[in-house]
Amino acid sequence: MKRQIVIFLSLFIFHSVISFSFNFKLFNHYKKNENEDSNKNLDILQMIRKEGYPAEAHVVLTEDGYILTIHRIVGKSGSPTIFLQHGVLGCSMDWIVLGKKNSLAYLLADNGYDVWLGNFRGNTYSKAHISLSPKNLTFWDFSWHESGIYDLPAMITYIVKLKENSLRAYIGFSMGTTCFYVMASERPQITKLIQSMYSLAPVAFLKHIRTPLRYLTPFASDFKRIMYLFGDGAFLPNSFITRFLAKYLCDMNFQEEKICSNILFILVGFDKNQFNYTLLPKILNYQPAGTSSKTMVHFVQEIKSGNFQQYNYGIEKNLLIYNSPEPPRYNLSKITIPIVLFYGNNDWLSSPQDVIKLTNELPKKSIIYKVPYAKFNHIDFLWAMDAPKLVYKKVLKMLEESLDYK
Repeated sequence: MKRQIVIFLSLFIFHSVISFSFNFKLFNHYKKNENEDSNKNLDILQMIRKEGYPAEAHVVLTEDGYILTIHRIVGKSGSPTIFLQHGVLGCSMDWIVLGKKNSLAYLLADNGYDVWLGNFRGNTYSKAHISLSPKNLTFWDFSWHESGIYDLPAMITYIVKLKENSLRAYIGFSMGTTCFYVMASERPQITKLIQSMYSLAPVAFLKHIRTPLRYLTPFASDFKRIMYLFGDGAFLPNSFITRFLAKYLCDMNFQEEKICSNILFILVGFDKNQFNYTLLPKILNYQPAGTSSKTMVHFVQEIKSGNFQQYNYGIEKNLLIYNSPEPPRYNLSKITIPIVLFYGNNDWLSSPQDVIKLTNELPKKSIIYKVPYAKFNHIDFLWAMDAPKLVYKKVLKMLEESLDYK
């Protein structure tokens, strides 16, 4: 098993080094023109306004001191509110990358909703704290558990207080669903502020994933070794190197774009027919938006245990924190909000078996929607060319209808 991991990582690093060396002559050119190019790279508010929508940024403080930024596509006075939450390594940009008439955020705005785009702690737009610097390892001492019990409640209560009305719906993708289940289990009173929840590629149980991340499970209890692989603090923040690769490595010719996209496909499932290669440089310009290494380790622990449970610190520390040798499992029976789950048959991170297990654990019968396209994978929920037709159209229809969950 260790050999498989070494081979996988070695091949990835080898290809990256070769590709980087091949393009190294372009490095100085990029550096000289970085300031000029940055003027052309619009931030999210500029992109939204360029498409003709009013946009705002709001700053929210969590109970444990993290400063988060929420972006908003402003609806008309009295319009119902929709909250969108990105997945792991993502940010609010995920919801608009397909552009006008295709991105879910814009489609919701076109249908009369007041759209809010959340950002979890540690990503590009939420990398601040009242007393801790991101250069301090303590800043990164969080996993998706903290995002569920602190980040989501802070953002949701802020919006509800400002709007003086409950959210029409919470729409989460991937880790955006994970953190919602954490919040709904640990702080169920917050879900009373939300009328319904839509899970795109739901992630709670991970026993049946097919991504190569499963090869890291032997290290799930070896904290020193797995933290050596992931790092002690930030995990894959957006940087000069990723922007350089986006501009020159993945924007040179079709063959290079194919290589770059295959790095994504090997993690989430192969669906080359639905991927718009021309979007790749744009995606890599803001992706990965960053998170903590502890967040990734927590996911690896879930793969090994097969449970939906809190972070495993090892027997000794678990006894101190939880008064138990094992971390407590999240009590999904506390979730009473109406939930709709969307899944793809070719999703290597949110497998159909694990989605079914999740629905069986929920106390209320949920609506399950299988995307009617056999190769639909994890990132297709955000970036597939036919995502508007295969997924968003259904979401909009469900939002418009009065669903009976009784």
